[in-house]
Amino acid sequence: MLIVAYDDAQILDIACPGGALDIANRYGAAPPYAIELGTLGRRAARSSAGIVLGAERGLEAVTGPLDTLIVVGGAGYEDAAADGRLLAQVRRLAGRSRRIASVCTGTYVLAAAGLLDHRRVTTHWGYGEQLAARHPAVAVDVGPLHIRDGNVYTSAGVTSALDLTLSLIEDDHGPTLARAVARELVSYLHRPADQAQISMFLAAPPPGDRLVRDLTGYIGGHLAEDLTPTALAARAGVSPRHLTRLFTAHLGTTPARAVRAARTEAAAHLVRSSGLPLAAIARRCGFGSAQTLRQAFLDHYGVSGDRMRRMPDMPQARVPSGQQTPVP
Repeated sequence: MLIVAYDDAQILDIACPGGALDIANRYGAAPPYAIELGTLGRRAARSSAGIVLGAERGLEAVTGPLDTLIVVGGAGYEDAAADGRLLAQVRRLAGRSRRIASVCTGTYVLAAAGLLDHRRVTTHWGYGEQLAARHPAVAVDVGPLHIRDGNVYTSAGVTSALDLTLSLIEDDHGPTLARAVARELVSYLHRPADQAQISMFLAAPPPGDRLVRDLTGYIGGHLAEDLTPTALAARAGVSPRHLTRLFTAHLGTTPARAVRAARTEAAAHLVRSSGLPLAAIARRCGFGSAQTLRQAFLDHYGVSGDRMRRMPDMPQARVPSGQQTPVP
């Protein structure tokens, strides 16, 4: 397992897979993972946090077959993706690897190395639109936490590296070991690949009421599920009437309207940052059909999905979204 780093890499992109694999070894992974950090020339890499990491391997010196090659992301991804020497080594090592993976904006390095053409990939939700524009042969989808396309694995921002690594451990050694590692890390067991970057799109500040806050978080991560007021009330253990009172008091809107706004905003980000057809986005975000989503865009933003995809910037909502002025 070779983790490729460079200056201004995100230290969590390195620590999440490295730490999870180390715990897998301590819980009896057989064969165990040999975890190494590699850089050009075996130079120390200064992370974006200022912590300097020593490399065990110089990329140029790595020979023979590799099990897994992981390229990390971070603030230095632009320089890394423009470094011809690094790209040449990543291409060479990818050809020797059973599987290839990236974390966050490490996807840019794999794309620049020509390893992602005609593949479906993900990256941090804030960088998907730029990646798609820069590499039109790459099918960018920022909805899922991580994606596997053949032997290439890509993941979203930062902590999704843990979800990806748990999936790799499960593939290699089965779900029992993956669950044991997740428990040791005090981690959710473990988030499905297609779950939840979209929950990050809900940018409103959290409501003050804990029940409402918990439900809005749940809505953001489960947009395709049953989110009717009755289902939400049952989940919260209150009556639908009381749930409506709470949402009105703390969000200034009803549960149904809050769900529709959350779904519409998540869908808008997917329209702008992925090449997915509108029907697929509608399904992922909990709309019954592409036509229903088109109407939601018109109601919420005053523009169609096709026009939104062509606009240089995200349109402003015509109706309030997220947390609104509480009712006195």
